[in-house]
Amino acid sequence: MTMRYFTWSRRWTLAVLVLALVPWQLAWSAELRLLTHASFSLPKPLLQQFEKEAGIKLRVTKAGDAGEMLNKLILTRANPIADVVFGIDNALAAKALAGQVLSPYAGPATQRRTATPLPAPLVPIDYGFVLLNYDKAWFKKTGLALPTSLDDLTLPAYAKLLVVQNPNTSSPGYAFLLATIGGMGEQRAFEWWGRMRANGLKVARGWSEAYTTEFSHNGGKHPLVVSYASSPAAEVFYAKTPASDAPTAALPLPGGVFRQIEGVALVQGGRERVAAEKLIEFLRSAPVQEQLQTEMWMFPVESGVKRAPVMKFAAEPTAHDQPAQAELASKGATWLARWTQVVLK
Repeated sequence: MTMRYFTWSRRWTLAVLVLALVPWQLAWSAELRLLTHASFSLPKPLLQQFEKEAGIKLRVTKAGDAGEMLNKLILTRANPIADVVFGIDNALAAKALAGQVLSPYAGPATQRRTATPLPAPLVPIDYGFVLLNYDKAWFKKTGLALPTSLDDLTLPAYAKLLVVQNPNTSSPGYAFLLATIGGMGEQRAFEWWGRMRANGLKVARGWSEAYTTEFSHNGGKHPLVVSYASSPAAEVFYAKTPASDAPTAALPLPGGVFRQIEGVALVQGGRERVAAEKLIEFLRSAPVQEQLQTEMWMFPVESGVKRAPVMKFAAEPTAHDQPAQAELASKGATWLARWTQVVLK
């Protein structure tokens, strides 16, 4: 009897201990799935703070370029792979809405109007400018004048100087294509692309290949590259030795500037909606809006947020060009096919 009593006593004690731990385990067994592009980055302590405040574990899945990310979200619509998605921009918004993968949200962040709106249910988080960047040292060494228009780039003097990203596989590449269409009109834009092909235009698959491999500042052969207005600031920030000036600069040519606005949204059919809504508000909070400047190299959408000192090297263009959302929704796929035909085939 004594041994049997001791055995059951131990079992009862263990059961009490397990039950005592259940609330803590449940609080952290719930998982919020965030799908995003490869460039998503925020300081780990900031993300841990969100997890603590929301009482949930955040799992971040980076799905390549923003275009690849959206394609995966659409292909898995029947069985969603995420609860919330970040990185769909104004160039991809029409495709996301047509794919019916986003769920409505009307929280506090949606009530604060910004100068950088996105179609609902996307909530704007940051913005930047896709445009040409140039290698200062290369142009100084060669003495070649900087182009003052996109048409200049079709002249023999600028042959084989520009590298762009394929708009079918790269969001900045797609944004730059849209800028040319918005600035020059569809017919003239594709005529320009045809002349650029004849003038030795280099096409890279994505931003990393174009900027870190093909750009002359990084050892490549092309002193002009499609990148961001914030790229010169990033060059200063990551310089091995303190720099008082950027070795590269943005070149905002008419018809060659696209204002990219990135947003976050709930995924249709996703789980953990309460935590997902908290994440949306978290991404619009001041600490995140400050940190994303030197983590993702974008500008904050919240007014009054302090700018990072290094962003003084990231001048915002005064003008930009892009097609209307309705035209983009109806013609986006056609433009990509036409670009492929004109530039690659």
